[in-house]
Amino acid sequence: MPAEWEPQSAVQLTWPHAETDWAPMLDEITAVYKEMAREISKRERLLIVDDIPHNDTWARDHGFITVEDDGQLMLLDFKFNGWGEKFPADLDNQINRRLYERGLVKGHYEPHLDFVLEGGSIESDGCGTIFTTTCCLTAPHRNQPLTKTEIEQRLKHYLGAERVVWINHGSLIGDDTDGHIDTLVRICPDDTILYTGADDDHPDLVEMERELQTLRTIDGHPYRLLKLPLPRPIFDGEERLPATYANYLIINGAVLVPTYAQPDLDQEAMRIIAQAFPDREIVGIDCRPVIRQHGSLHCCTMQYY
Repeated sequence: MPAEWEPQSAVQLTWPHAETDWAPMLDEITAVYKEMAREISKRERLLIVDDIPHNDTWARDHGFITVEDDGQLMLLDFKFNGWGEKFPADLDNQINRRLYERGLVKGHYEPHLDFVLEGGSIESDGCGTIFTTTCCLTAPHRNQPLTKTEIEQRLKHYLGAERVVWINHGSLIGDDTDGHIDTLVRICPDDTILYTGADDDHPDLVEMERELQTLRTIDGHPYRLLKLPLPRPIFDGEERLPATYANYLIINGAVLVPTYAQPDLDQEAMRIIAQAFPDREIVGIDCRPVIRQHGSLHCCTMQYY
């Protein structure tokens, strides 16, 4: 499985509409999607899923996971079940097949609809290591009765991995994905890890930081760790929303970073991300509307290699 910073052919957005949970704020979320679309299409092709029926818009989790096999692009179609049957996903599960049948995506189609795997739950370094979180991939209503060992064997087989690194700590208040790694820990070039820092309300993030400090590369070296700030609490009524700067998107020549109208922290996060990607433009996109449905920028997108 390539790393996200490797050359891409396109990025997919699944567009919001009035039959999704975005209905009460459709104008606000559409404005964010238009901004994402502008920035992506400046740099690479953009695939917008609009006229295929869909339950929701989280392309990261219902989209194809693409891997390379001897120069052949493999389009892996895994089951998406609404993050452990929390939300309807029957229409979302038909998107990939319809895109392929229409010739809108190129590669070898490979269905694995007996296995639940969301794109936001895995990170690849492009060199044979897959990172994931124990709390997500072993969560109820995903792949039981498979054991953790059996899940790891499947990840290695499907994604061509030599090893799987399991992160055992870390979660955000308000998160309903059971701890997707793309909200917490992101793998970067040159054995660098960007990760979400902690505040007093997130003691588990402190444990996650300690865990990351013990990790070693496949060659036995410690990772270079860069800590991202945690946005100040954002609420929708009395509900705290899972805002995070780790949910950025890497595209050709740029990194699109979610911002939250907190200029000091927004700028600090963009500065730190620029340390990991010094050769790319860092572009902020206001994602306050997105987190009202408990996701952010990376969750809305899926890249094709």
